[in-house]
Formats: sequence, C-alpha cells, structure tokens
Amino acid sequence: MAPSFGVMLRQAREVREMSGMDAARAAGISAAYLSKLENDAVKKPSPHVLHQLSEALAVPYAELMRLSGYRVPGESNATTIDTVSAALFADLTDDERDELLEYLAWYRARRRLTRGSSGAT
Repeated sequence: MAPSFGVMLRQAREVREMSGMDAARAAGISAAYLSKLENDAVKKPSPHVLHQLSEALAVPYAELMRLSGYRVPGESNATTIDTVSAALFADLTDDERDELLEYLAWYRARRRLTRGSSGAT
C-alpha cells in the first residue's frame, strides 16, 4: 500500500533535514497547518498550498497533486513512489548514495536470515 500524502510530505521534509517550522516558513504556511497536513488531518489541501510545498521541499508539484487526490492531466506511467523517491534522493552525494545502498543490502540480508530462522524449530 502506498504511503499517504501526510507520510510522504513528512518524509520529504525529513530527508531535507528541515524542521516543521522551517518547512512551514519556506512554504508560507503555519507550522500548525503543516502538522495537520503531515498527520492527514486535511483531506484535500488547495493547489496553491501544494505548489508552495512543492517549491519548499523540492517535490514534484504533480506528485503532490496526485497524492492529495487531484487528477493530473498527462501524468506519466511512473508510480507515485518512484517519482517522489527520485525527487527526495536527487541531491544525495555519491558517498551518501553508497552508504544507503550498503545499508539496504545489510537490511535485506538480515531480513532473509530472520525469515529463514523463524520457521526452523
């Protein structure tokens, strides 16, 4: 199941290492409203607010629109998660990317071991 708008918004902010206050200020909205958005308390934020968030968090506007339930004309076949993930990780350094890939390999290996040992008694 795809993460909600609020979860993706929070992830985008955290990847950018922005506090709620900093992200709200950059988007021109209140920190309280940003908190409501991140907690999915607002069902359909306005396109204007989504545009401001897109600029502040460097997340594609069309993806924020789609995640908020708006129809996006001419949208590509890329999945929401793929497109947002690409935007979130676009500014990684080579070293950061390599560290993430190493961690992912370690995590997957650990999960395989955990699954393999949980069934054997």
